[in-house]
Amino acid sequence: MKKRQAIWEDIKGTKSCDVLILGGGVNGAGLLRDLALQGIHAILVDKGDFTAGASSKSSRMIHGGLRYLENAEFKLVTEAVNERNRLLANAPHFVSPLQTTIPIKSWLSGLIKSPMVFFGLPVTPGGRGALIVKMGLTFYDLISGKRRRTPRHYFTLKSKSLHEIPGLRTDIVCTATYWDAWASQIERLCVDMIGQACLENPQCQALNYVTASKNAADEVCLTDQVTGESVTMKPKIVVNATGAWIDLTNHTLGLDSQLMGGTKGSHLVVDNAALYETLGDRMVYYEHADGRICITFRFMGKVIVGSTDMRVEDPDQAACEDDEIDYMMTTLKGVFPGLNLSHDDIVFTFCGVRPLPSSGLDYTSRVPRSHRLDVAEPDEQHGFPIYSMIGGKLTTFRAFAEQATDKILTELGKSRAASTEDLTYQGAEDYPAGEDARQSWIQRVARATDLDETRVADLLDRYGTQAESFAQIKDTPWSTALQNLPNYTVGEIEYLAKEECIRHLSDLVRRRSVITMLGQASEAALVELAEIVGTVLEWDKSQRTEEVKLARQEATDRK
Repeated sequence: MKKRQAIWEDIKGTKSCDVLILGGGVNGAGLLRDLALQGIHAILVDKGDFTAGASSKSSRMIHGGLRYLENAEFKLVTEAVNERNRLLANAPHFVSPLQTTIPIKSWLSGLIKSPMVFFGLPVTPGGRGALIVKMGLTFYDLISGKRRRTPRHYFTLKSKSLHEIPGLRTDIVCTATYWDAWASQIERLCVDMIGQACLENPQCQALNYVTASKNAADEVCLTDQVTGESVTMKPKIVVNATGAWIDLTNHTLGLDSQLMGGTKGSHLVVDNAALYETLGDRMVYYEHADGRICITFRFMGKVIVGSTDMRVEDPDQAACEDDEIDYMMTTLKGVFPGLNLSHDDIVFTFCGVRPLPSSGLDYTSRVPRSHRLDVAEPDEQHGFPIYSMIGGKLTTFRAFAEQATDKILTELGKSRAASTEDLTYQGAEDYPAGEDARQSWIQRVARATDLDETRVADLLDRYGTQAESFAQIKDTPWSTALQNLPNYTVGEIEYLAKEECIRHLSDLVRRRSVITMLGQASEAALVELAEIVGTVLEWDKSQRTEEVKLARQEATDRK
């Protein structure tokens, strides 16, 4: 990716484009990648940092949505399972299979209620017995088809389940186990997609901290929040990919819409050795007494616990509240009653707003999770069509981008030149399959570069097979470990600051890495990072101090 100022200069020199994408989350980044492959001149801007919305604040599950079967969303589940399998194949450096176990309290519960939910009757979801779960998992396995990349489901009786998962609640009759997937670094996947798109098609540009507003009827005013400079752009099509902010964004473009009805999902990241050991390599997917589905699984040495599902009017004000923390801790202790868990174990909390459509439904769990493209044709207020990307799941971003691209190509009178179905993501090329191949890869690169194997493994986890080119850099900073974050080096941080449009220290620790998420954004670490980034970005002493303050606030503000 070019330097930030160079990208802005390119945008300033561009008076028109085929497609202007608003929003640099997973939907916007995926769309830019697809459009770039078709030779479309597309520009992407985000009012904040890339992935600062729901994309970096999700449960990190890559899944078909087993519980959506109860809402009769068969098309969504089928699409999501297929996209899950594609991500396992095309992004193995960030997406991995996840064994998932469901504790079940009865054999026949839900035989009456689940059909009522299925037919849309006003009942609260919940009370799913083994037979209902069996039906869902059987369908789940069937739709994987030839693309299957995970084992089939199975059931385990009570005694063996309690032996395999120490501390699990004892009032169960069995457990059901199946496979989905999880994503380690969605933020990096998005940034890599943006970089890959701009490299593939030099007509494409992407920049963070740029706001868009209505100018003349056929123009959009783009303002760089860093310099205060503005430029007018004449797009043929505008795509609103701002998620929960879609209605607010449309308003700035002269379009009144009431499309969105987002719900917030709060999560905990905890450091609890007993829970970590109990879970092993599985996720426990469990039902609370109120019918809400909750999850807990290992995440890069910690444990994620989630989540809530509450309506929110203003996505900018969404935060993980005290009662949500208490709720999630209560649900976790409900499934592991002997667990010694305290607030001191929480290293990070975060809250994302799901970009769900306005529905009017009483139960948030019943709101459709499918996606659709809403098209507002040109009128006196805006001289270009506005496509709003409504809904969707992290798992299905590629399919949503493909569907939006096809609509855009039709509007522009062009045909598709390339498919993204089997296209690998940056860093996934020749990625070692399986633990033995992974260790061989690490050992080979370590021998060739004289790096410690642990260092090579860290680079592989963060950048996929791009790690080999990084490992070959002989500059001293690339071998100089940070004092407070020894699994990073000075050279690596300098590279990110130079090449990935970092504007604030929080961009680095929250959205170019998982430093904050893992509870590693200590005052000392942030001060050290601010010195390195500040030297690259020419921050003075006061700005470095302010950036540390802001990054520390973001690490603790529960948003």
